[in-house]
Amino acid sequence: MTRARKALIDLSSTSYYHLIARCVRRAFLCGDDKYTGKNFDHRRTWLVERVKLLSRVFAIDIAAYAIMSNHYHLVVKVNRQQALSWSNNEVISRWYRLYKGSPIIDKLLNDDALSEAELLLVSELVEKWRARLYDISWFMKNLNEFIAKEANKEDNCTGKYWEGRYKSQALLDETALLSCMAYVDLNPIRANKANNLEDSDFTSIQERIQHFKNTKSNAKKSNLNEAKSQAKQPKSLKPFGAREHANTIPFSLIDYLELVDWTGRHIHSNKRGYIPKSMPNILVSLKIEEVTWLDRIQNFGRHYGNFAG
Repeated sequence: MTRARKALIDLSSTSYYHLIARCVRRAFLCGDDKYTGKNFDHRRTWLVERVKLLSRVFAIDIAAYAIMSNHYHLVVKVNRQQALSWSNNEVISRWYRLYKGSPIIDKLLNDDALSEAELLLVSELVEKWRARLYDISWFMKNLNEFIAKEANKEDNCTGKYWEGRYKSQALLDETALLSCMAYVDLNPIRANKANNLEDSDFTSIQERIQHFKNTKSNAKKSNLNEAKSQAKQPKSLKPFGAREHANTIPFSLIDYLELVDWTGRHIHSNKRGYIPKSMPNILVSLKIEEVTWLDRIQNFGRHYGNFAG
């Protein structure tokens, strides 16, 4: 029996969620389509760009992503308090980046005189839009409907593009968050679509590595350690900052990069993907056994349903 979405997303329990959406009939509508021989990698670019745009509009940060040929993964952080702190004008401005808005709001923006009843309607509309701007379902609606519309336009057809509702998993603790992010970032490796992290296209790990390398290349050798501790991070992604930094993922960026690289090198060679093969600091601090960690990454989707942690 399908559970109501509101029962699966409870911000009082956690603000981190793993989201998955698949193309209809799991067809390869975003990469190489073996039936038509066409390549649709540019649609994966559409997805990445749309995710980043929506993250700038919504009070929802992107912690990790992997855009595969027939499905995608996101790990998101919902910032409810941030949305509640926005002024009415900020809410309106953000909403108007996605929608035409409302005639009554247009009157307000044009400094037209409004009656008491109209002012009440404005207040109700703004609060409704505010709630939607930290709502995962509205975020996914804006993402999936846009991609479906653009793809159908390109194919000169109509019909479903996505396979039913998106799937969500609540990440209830730090171990679940860390495991899920690594699981998402290693998707191309496990699917044998990439040989290393740097070549894992359309993933957050590739984007983070590229930014980190830019930091190193721009730093003088004498300041390399400082550069590592203050590694440049993509503005479009939720930054790492360890526990002492508020509003960041509670781990060090360097430790995370080393962990994901180490994990990829230890994925068993008879699995579908393997990085050719030194315990990372994060595993030690969280007291996670090596075999337990590797099992989590290889079987995260099978071990957990709607909740992890």
